[in-house]
Amino acid sequence: MRTIGVVTSARSDYGIHFPVLSRIQADPELRLYLIATGMHLSPEFGTTVNAIEADGFQVADRVEMLLSSDSPEGIAKSIGLGIIGFAQSYSRYQPDLLLVVGDRFETLAAVSASLPFGIPIAHIHGGESTEGLIDEPIRHSITKMSHLHFASTEAYGKRIIQMGEEPWRVIVSGAPSLDSINPLELMSQQELENKFGWDLSQPTLLVTSHPVTLEYENTAEYTKELLAALDESGLAIVFTYPNSDTHGKVIADLINDFVAVHEQASLTVSLGSHAYFSLMNQVVAMVGNSSSGIIEAASFKLPVVNIGNRQQGRLHGRNVINVGYSRQEVFAGIQKAVSDKIRSGLRDLANPYGDGTASQKIVNRLKDVPLDQHLIQKRFYEWHN
Repeated sequence: MRTIGVVTSARSDYGIHFPVLSRIQADPELRLYLIATGMHLSPEFGTTVNAIEADGFQVADRVEMLLSSDSPEGIAKSIGLGIIGFAQSYSRYQPDLLLVVGDRFETLAAVSASLPFGIPIAHIHGGESTEGLIDEPIRHSITKMSHLHFASTEAYGKRIIQMGEEPWRVIVSGAPSLDSINPLELMSQQELENKFGWDLSQPTLLVTSHPVTLEYENTAEYTKELLAALDESGLAIVFTYPNSDTHGKVIADLINDFVAVHEQASLTVSLGSHAYFSLMNQVVAMVGNSSSGIIEAASFKLPVVNIGNRQQGRLHGRNVINVGYSRQEVFAGIQKAVSDKIRSGLRDLANPYGDGTASQKIVNRLKDVPLDQHLIQKRFYEWHN
């Protein structure tokens, strides 16, 4: 039986992993070895490891690495602690393959620690670009340390090959998070209101704002501009909690102050995928800089106001309205997003990130790839246009 190790550090990557985890767990030829780290283990971020276990997954190991400090020094030290923690984890138990997602610093620690152990890495969402973040070089570094690549689009698959990765290692799978949407029985407006105490009878915005880590000195200014635009809109708002990136606490504190004096606004630390997708199906628009606005929102024909540089360089559908950081630009984007014109123009929108069949493609490849020297020993592939 082949053991697939999976690293998850936050609610965001867990939502991506979820359909893959379900297929691994259900497959009699595979054993799931799930490692939780980062925000999952932090009470400040809702101790979401409990939600993972409530979903029926056994957490095989926990790697504590997240310091309470969100300064650059604190993040760098967290990476160091993560490498130590994952080294100890792998010395206790080495999976046959390690599956990771994307571009988080926690994932960088997990992959870096795996190298001396010779554990082959399978990487989801490589080849993408988020130009405003330290996540950009982290994602590409993980690509070069990985042995299998599950790209979300053809364009990103080609980019991975351009980086010198051999074509046989690259599978265009689509985005796994989309697999959870079609079969999901979404919560109704009434169910969401009863569970979270919201009033969704009026037009509501879903707002997620994370730090722009290459511009973290401007975090407070950017957040104040966003909040001013939201105030001017007069719409009800559901905020989700920012990531544990540099100056993430600055955003959380400013949002808490805003919610305290705005009756129509609320902040939720962790919704879980079911409630989050259900809420996306109920709101009139998304606002912020989250990857979910780029990847999942198109499946709901949902308009998105994408602010600033955090997601710059990423492929997106025509539901996404890119704006700058000023309150005037954000407010204009909100007005456009909630207009009847844009919503009516999205009825035939197809999601560029796939059709919801990614997890089966990923698990099939995890099962059939030979675990031999051909997989471990990488050769640089010369790209020819």
